[in-house]
Amino acid sequence: MSERPPSPPFGGPHGRGPHPGGLHPGGPKNFGKSYQNKDPIITYCVEHSLKQTPAEKELQESTLAKERMAGALGAPEVLQLGKNFIELIGAKRALDIGTFTGASALAWAVALPEDGQVHTFDVDHTPLENTGLPVFNKYPEYKKKIVFNLGSAMDKLDELIANGEEGKFDFSFIDANKDTYPEYYEKSMKLLRKGGVILIDNSLMFGSVLNPIQPGHKAIDACNKKIFADQANANILLTLGDGTHVVFKR
Repeated sequence: MSERPPSPPFGGPHGRGPHPGGLHPGGPKNFGKSYQNKDPIITYCVEHSLKQTPAEKELQESTLAKERMAGALGAPEVLQLGKNFIELIGAKRALDIGTFTGASALAWAVALPEDGQVHTFDVDHTPLENTGLPVFNKYPEYKKKIVFNLGSAMDKLDELIANGEEGKFDFSFIDANKDTYPEYYEKSMKLLRKGGVILIDNSLMFGSVLNPIQPGHKAIDACNKKIFADQANANILLTLGDGTHVVFKR
């Protein structure tokens, strides 16, 4: 997850930084990313559902150890949910909006079949180059399925649409610039086939959606409302990780 200039540690105006303990001060304590929130119920759920390959474990551990913005790492339980959907719907083509170190792209590559492909997008490949690629290079069977796109995700998605790719993707994961979540959702809906699945990470953003003040938090709230009002989908907003909005395209 990046697709924007870095924010200050511990939560900038767009919510990129992790808060101490993974929780927004004064915010809800009953959800959060499992590597930040050690609530025993969250731990129990993860222990009875998370199935990571050695590659995924290594990249997660390396990201948490090396990256200053490690809190941008997608929760492994959210990635597990995405992998399950990829297998369930027989997905072959996935969009990954927000690369960071590549953990989410790796998860989709693990779940996709041998001929599957992930298109991942970010404006900054520094975390990928410093932390992600040293791991990816050990696992060419996954790396070969991933197309790493450097540049604006918005522009790259528009290029795919202009090139006739509407309706040709099966799965989309959104974990990037919070200010443009509604636009990422709209473009993902165009690119997905009927029956495709979108997962939108940080959809509760430390509980800030209850009283959104900062621009990124307002955009997340607007995206949640847009999804709920959209008759072209079926949806469910979950308290998984930092909030996961699951969208099924009708």
